[in-house]
Amino acid sequence: MYGKAFAPEYQGALTTLSVNSSLVDVLAAGAEQLEAARRAGKHAEAARSGLAVAEAHRRLGQVGEADRAWKASYRAARYAEDVAAMAWALWSGGTLARQRGSFALARRLLALAAELGERGGDVVVRGYSLAGLAETGRIQGDYEAVGRLHEQLLAEARRRGEARHTVWALEGIAQMHRNSGAYDTAYALFEEAAEIAGRADDRRGHAWALRGLADIVSERDGDVERALALLSEAETTCRAMNLSSALAYNHKMRGNVLYRAGRYAQARNLYELALEEFGAMSEPRGEALARLGLAKSLARLGRDRTETATELADLADRLERIGLRHARRMVAQAHEELGLGTDTGSPTAGSSPAGAAALEGAR
Repeated sequence: MYGKAFAPEYQGALTTLSVNSSLVDVLAAGAEQLEAARRAGKHAEAARSGLAVAEAHRRLGQVGEADRAWKASYRAARYAEDVAAMAWALWSGGTLARQRGSFALARRLLALAAELGERGGDVVVRGYSLAGLAETGRIQGDYEAVGRLHEQLLAEARRRGEARHTVWALEGIAQMHRNSGAYDTAYALFEEAAEIAGRADDRRGHAWALRGLADIVSERDGDVERALALLSEAETTCRAMNLSSALAYNHKMRGNVLYRAGRYAQARNLYELALEEFGAMSEPRGEALARLGLAKSLARLGRDRTETATELADLADRLERIGLRHARRMVAQAHEELGLGTDTGSPTAGSSPAGAAALEGAR
């Protein structure tokens, strides 16, 4: 039913690159082709080579370089009057904005990308852009608004036999079920995603699916060693492909697993590592999650209660500034779990699932 996974963001002279190519190799090849296209005055090719450069920088956590690259790709595409290439550049920019926690900007860019994709007759970039909008809403906890869109995109991906996009949609839907407490349904969806990704040789998608399975195995079953084994398998892929963001989230999840098992000192070390990794790539959502886990671990290890409460209050403010509607509820749960009493801040408006898990699973 599904063919081998491919990477539509590798375009022009770079279509021979695999979805599993090391990002360092992608960056080198993209930069070489981009320079050649610029020298030859081939603006359309510069736009498409620049897209691969932008995506490699983004996934490596090099946000400043990624920001400059997608904008240059867009300018080249506009000069060449290549509407589809403009859409792809905006998709990259919108994805970067979401990664940096700029959700309003992400929605604007991704919506425009979807519109240009439709105008330019590129159904793939339209689908990827709508998927980006759905993921942005999911991260913010707006499940009612984006749940149907996830299901629609899954149906479209299945119909076209696009393994990589099917895996993405399955993982997004699984994450929503997991966050809502439907662990069995979530597990089945993550398991299907892992199976499809494995058959299609989509190593990135497989690594994210393994991380989702590890989370549920830890939370639902209390099987620490199996969860850690799944994360170790995923980490091997992250390192082989230089997936900096995915690796940081993997380490953060390993901290979660250890924390749930009462191994607080080990959890603290993993949260500190993840915090450093997220900070290096300027990913505020990941930083906030790692900080929350670290604060809880330190509290369990005897940190002063007042210091913990102050840390949680500061974290709540930071999460709300990012635009995560359920930030206050997350902190209130931490207060209750740690026996600090009820958080005195007013709840953030909007319906959303409780707990830090609502922020998980971003790609």
